Amino acid sequence: MIPNGVEDEEKWLAAGIAGLQQNAFYMHRALDSSNLKDALKYSAQMLSELRTSKLSPHKYYELYMRAFDELRKLEIFFKEESKRGCSIVDLYELVQHAGNILPRLYLLCTVGSVYIKSKEAPAKDILKDLVEMCRSIQHPLRGLFLRSYLSQVSRDKLPDIGSEYEGDADTAMDAVEFVLQNFTEMNKLWVRMQHQGPAREKEKREKERSELRDLVGKNLHVLSQIEGIDLDLYKDMVLPRVLEQVVNCKDEIAQGYLMDCIIQVFPDEYHLQTLETLLDACPQFQPSVDIKTVLARLMERLSNYAALSAEVLPEFFQVEAFTKLNNAIGKVIETQEDMPIAGVVTLYASLLTFTLHVHPDRLDYVDQILGACVQKLSGKGKLKDNKATKQIVALLSAPLEKYKDIDTVLKLSNYPHLMEYLDDATSKVMANVLVQNILKNKTCISTAEKVEALFELMKALIRDLGEDVNDELDEDDFKEEQNSVARLIQMLHNDDPEEMLKMICAVHKHILTGGPKRLPCTIPPLIFNSLKFVRQLHSHDENAPEDEASAMPEKFFQILNQIIEALSIVPVPELALKLYLECAEAANDSGLEPVAYEFFTQAYMLYEEEISDSKAQVTAIHLIIGTLQRTHIFGVENRDTLTHKATGYSAKLLKKPDQCRAVYACSHLFWVDDQDNIKDGERVLLCLKRALRIANAAQQMSTATRGSSGSVLLFIEILNKYLYFFEKGVSQINVASIQSLIELITTEMQSENTTADPAADTYFASTLRYIQFQKDKGGAVGEKFEPIRHQVIIK
Repeated sequence: MIPNGVEDEEKWLAAGIAGLQQNAFYMHRALDSSNLKDALKYSAQMLSELRTSKLSPHKYYELYMRAFDELRKLEIFFKEESKRGCSIVDLYELVQHAGNILPRLYLLCTVGSVYIKSKEAPAKDILKDLVEMCRSIQHPLRGLFLRSYLSQVSRDKLPDIGSEYEGDADTAMDAVEFVLQNFTEMNKLWVRMQHQGPAREKEKREKERSELRDLVGKNLHVLSQIEGIDLDLYKDMVLPRVLEQVVNCKDEIAQGYLMDCIIQVFPDEYHLQTLETLLDACPQFQPSVDIKTVLARLMERLSNYAALSAEVLPEFFQVEAFTKLNNAIGKVIETQEDMPIAGVVTLYASLLTFTLHVHPDRLDYVDQILGACVQKLSGKGKLKDNKATKQIVALLSAPLEKYKDIDTVLKLSNYPHLMEYLDDATSKVMANVLVQNILKNKTCISTAEKVEALFELMKALIRDLGEDVNDELDEDDFKEEQNSVARLIQMLHNDDPEEMLKMICAVHKHILTGGPKRLPCTIPPLIFNSLKFVRQLHSHDENAPEDEASAMPEKFFQILNQIIEALSIVPVPELALKLYLECAEAANDSGLEPVAYEFFTQAYMLYEEEISDSKAQVTAIHLIIGTLQRTHIFGVENRDTLTHKATGYSAKLLKKPDQCRAVYACSHLFWVDDQDNIKDGERVLLCLKRALRIANAAQQMSTATRGSSGSVLLFIEILNKYLYFFEKGVSQINVASIQSLIELITTEMQSENTTADPAADTYFASTLRYIQFQKDKGGAVGEKFEPIRHQVIIK
């Protein structure tokens, strides 16, 4: 249901439009018959509808626009009458006899427009007369629309420089004076609206005023279009007069809106040269004015102006723009003691953006802004206001985006202090911004000092902040965060071993605070980055004396051992074992036998004491065998000890198939192609025979428990090992042993007790094809494989 007030207003508007249209009809008829007297009579009656006080600004505007359209037709009629010989001066006098003041003034403005175009009198005199007479209307709504009409009909007839209505030498001053006077009166009427009516309707009045603000602001737009306004005139007259009206009106809506208009409509270079005047006005505004938005927009315009061309930057230096803006912000914050923290940070964020455009080389200015912000936040603790924290993130992100270099940001002493005011969640967001910036720009962190500073800034990503936070964090997000940290750790590098060691120690110190959830993510990249450096160091130091060449890698391996030991608190023995083996292989490549042996010892201890899961044991033993096979630095005694342990672990695995595969894998520990001292055919054969016994035992167990002998897959795998070593020239592996194994497999596959296994059938067929392929090669290889007899098995 429509409220009564709104319903009544619709009726009043309809009645007003009806009256206006009726009189407009008679006016048109008079215009068509060139009856000037009736035209003026009905136009005055038509305009009397605008005398109403019952309509809201929105509805009044609708009525006004209908009247405006009719007045344009009347103006055309007046032009034609003047061409037919009617004295425009007499017409100007005649319309002043209209009975009511409001219609009289609308008609005067309309005739005045034609009067100016006729050039029978100076434009400045007519405009002065009109703007003075409009003072007669002091009703805010009616007065605003009347003066808006005056501004509309006169904007193309101002006595401006270069205009056809240009007068004497001070012509621009006349145009400026007219617009300023009209602006001043309109602003007074607009402000007066705020104080009419009961207090309970304050919000309604503010809404109505917001609907009318463009009527006032258009005057400033007209003012900015006057060609005769140069910098001196703007500085000496225009801006002081406008600011005087803005300050003296003492109205928060008017002050905020008009300052925004001034900033938007006048040229950037004018703002720059009158910066002090503009800024001095800000502390004089009402406390409730959103001055932070005004200053932010001013700095945004100046920043964009500076970004256009480097040629304008000297102007900024000349007027000391940064100092003035910085001082102004300080005064505003001091004056408005109740300004929210978000507002304070917003102001400094805008100033920082300005500084980065105008003074990108002045890091002291950037640090000064951050320091001022820290000072204002002093004693506030962790901020809870979301708006404030978002603004701090924007403030801290700006230097990163500008310089694209974390090294530059780390030089800002107040940067970490400002981050202290972020809550845990926002600290994590900001830390992620830092990391992503480094990764995006591929910045290399090259000193321990920088590592300390950087990891202190990104501590939210590498330290546990509490169980609640961890529980709430999405697992995928956590993995993505830690992946970013891992990539960052991989980018740490310095060619100087001493400095690189310090960097690793610094990272180690910080990641140890990461807790059991983060350590498995952060320790491996640190280990691998360190090992990469050690290998590079070894390749560079091959020509150096042995003592000097080994001293530095040993220091690295000592710290790496300590880092891996930290995983014991998690615990993740499988990961620790892998890392020990990686270090053992790197120590082998560096020629450090005692170090490599120690890492193997640690891996074996972990296997024996910590790894109890059967699947994990299988994986671990194969890792041990593979790593040990690639090492070549051990003497006979040490290698025998390690290989004996590995074969022993293999034979003790829980499941027979796992035992078998691990044991035949151990055969590779006794025959390495490029190592003449590691070629023991007897022990190779021993491993393979042992694997055969275990495979046979597995068959028997299957027969006993399932009633069938199971798959022959293990025998086929062992056959392939026989063929491998036979081809490599292990004398103990002969044709007879291979032949007997083929016959064993063939017999088993043809047995009714054997479980059907298509994968095993395919594997065996492929093995036999390989044997035939080697025969077909001819030469020494073909001759070697020729004695092996086989046939295709059909089941």
